[in-house]
Amino acid sequence: MQKTALIPYAHLPRAHHDRHVLTSTVDVFGAAHWLLAERAPQRGGDVAPFDALVVSVHPGGDVELTELSAVRARWPHLDRLPDGGFVVATSRTRRYEDADQVQVFDALGRETSSFSVGDAIEHLLVDEAGHIWVGHFDENPEGIRRWSSTGRLTWTSDDAHIPGLYDCYALNVSGTAAWACPYTDFPLVEIRPDRPDRPVTVRANRVWGAKAVAVHGERVAFYGGYREERDRLARGELTETSVEPTDVGLLTLPDGPAPGHRRVVSRGSRIYVQAEPFTAWGVFDLSS
Repeated sequence: MQKTALIPYAHLPRAHHDRHVLTSTVDVFGAAHWLLAERAPQRGGDVAPFDALVVSVHPGGDVELTELSAVRARWPHLDRLPDGGFVVATSRTRRYEDADQVQVFDALGRETSSFSVGDAIEHLLVDEAGHIWVGHFDENPEGIRRWSSTGRLTWTSDDAHIPGLYDCYALNVSGTAAWACPYTDFPLVEIRPDRPDRPVTVRANRVWGAKAVAVHGERVAFYGGYREERDRLARGELTETSVEPTDVGLLTLPDGPAPGHRRVVSRGSRIYVQAEPFTAWGVFDLSS
């Protein structure tokens, strides 16, 4: 089976390796970000607000540091807003914490607002216009939704007629559009809320269980799957109604082995993969 190696993309500067990586992401403009704390969070119980450091590595290698004050998220998601601020959200929330689930920080690291987007966050990705896209896993039936950075709901999948939307396995946000591949039927769903004639396009798809998806023109690639297909890289071509498979291979780390425990972020034609100890990102680019 053909193997495709990830290309090294961004590294956490060694000066910050003594801190604990809470989470990491790559934003819509291609900058990589790490949310760091002095120590790992303890399991169970409440989390006292803590100060955190965001280390940003921009395309080209410039490094930027942003101190965030009074972060409250347990097991957080992170992304950057176009104005230089950050969004931090906890994936699980209890009823009395709802108003504090999502924190928005300005470019100086000061909290400007907080709100709730609902429990069970699988993906949280910000688009070029500053909309916050949230895909939920199966303990929350609300599917996929788009929010403003002030907590206003601007789009919901409730009336989108997406078949079998019980768990948003894969979500790709690029520009102001999104692509999703949800459990149980795993269709490829193209979402363009600002296109009035056809905001949602659903294509039948035979690739099950992918955790990431990349799209470039009429081509698509899915990464991940169940059990022995965990490292699968399946490619296909788009038609008006379906994804037609073309080939299947494996995606590996730059030095050859499978990624193992990893994070993935889907952005347009790119799938970013970060393996333990979560200090480096590699990239697969469908357009190259």
